[in-house]
Amino acid sequence: MSTPKILILGAGYGGLLTTLGLQQRLNYNEAEITLVNKHDYHFITTWLHEPAAGTAPADHARVDLHKIIDTNKVNLIKGTVESIDPKAQSVKLADGKELPYDHLVIGLGPEPETFGIEGLREHAFSIRSINAVLQIREHIEYMFAKYKNEPGREDYITFVVGGAGFTGIEFLGELGDRIPELCQEFDVDPSLVKIYNVEAAPTALPGFDKDLVDYAMNILQRKGIEFRLNTPIKKCTPDGVELATGEFIKTKTVVWSGGVRGNSIVEKSGFEVMRGRVKVDEYLRAPGYENVFVVGDCALIFNDEGRPYPPTAQIAIQEGENLARNLSSIVRGEKISLVPFVPALQGTLASLGKGEGMGLVGTKKVFGTTAALFKKGSDLRYLYKIGGLGLALKKVKL
Repeated sequence: MSTPKILILGAGYGGLLTTLGLQQRLNYNEAEITLVNKHDYHFITTWLHEPAAGTAPADHARVDLHKIIDTNKVNLIKGTVESIDPKAQSVKLADGKELPYDHLVIGLGPEPETFGIEGLREHAFSIRSINAVLQIREHIEYMFAKYKNEPGREDYITFVVGGAGFTGIEFLGELGDRIPELCQEFDVDPSLVKIYNVEAAPTALPGFDKDLVDYAMNILQRKGIEFRLNTPIKKCTPDGVELATGEFIKTKTVVWSGGVRGNSIVEKSGFEVMRGRVKVDEYLRAPGYENVFVVGDCALIFNDEGRPYPPTAQIAIQEGENLARNLSSIVRGEKISLVPFVPALQGTLASLGKGEGMGLVGTKKVFGTTAALFKKGSDLRYLYKIGGLGLALKKVKL
């Protein structure tokens, strides 16, 4: 009997935790495990807002895969997935290489959801990868440098952040901290810099507790953020954004954080999807395929009220851990011991810039420094989980 081939696509939270779990649970000869990732590193998505604003180096959010994966047990391939053929049980990479599998784990990253807004894809930045946030940081600094050479062009130092979800709010907190430093570096009057947050919903952080939302907005307003709530973006152009109210904000910098959808490769490969996400069963399997599992941003899971869980890092981590346990059982012929996946929500925390945060720990509301410390603790736990004490101490800023 041949050794079963387990192919994992993507080293995001779900794919990485699946890989590390299998690495720990299975012996060398029990399965042939292959992890395919576009880069030779894993990046901590919940930290990307910091290098995007320039308050932390990009390397801070990057973890070298070779330092946390046992390449004696896992075949690590740096490559870009081009297509999946679930009937042939094969995956094609951009370089033409084809990888067969017996069990497939799809953990590909998301794509920005533009909601059909004209020009958004062409003219807005998105906080989605290390390279993307480096581009945002360099662009912001370049805008300040250009303003010094062309005084009066206040569109250079006007910034629009589309979307007031967690990513947008956290980025605004860091950007609010960064602007005074840039003003000092480039000798720009801080009163001339404008930062707008545009959100289609009636409130920032839609669906979140009002006390926490009010606290977050108050902190950000003190940092100079101007909110345009209940105001969809109608159009994005090279010269700015047109709002549904008719207001036109002149700017050369639009950062879109208004939502994501699943990876288009999944839909193109013939899986049933909703906004690019696969509605998985209780064992994270794709409909019609007992050997194809989906985790992270491409997995769609509903709660008891029939509402989808948001594709958070917390849930993706739990999916990866659950799937590693179940795949180990499948490889060993122990299907009767499969454990259904049920998210165990432990709360949600958001940073609001240096020393500030807010969120829920269990059902308890936390604010300010307390929330910021809880978030550091959460980050420490994750880093310890994937790379031990050494990685945790190296990466977390105290």
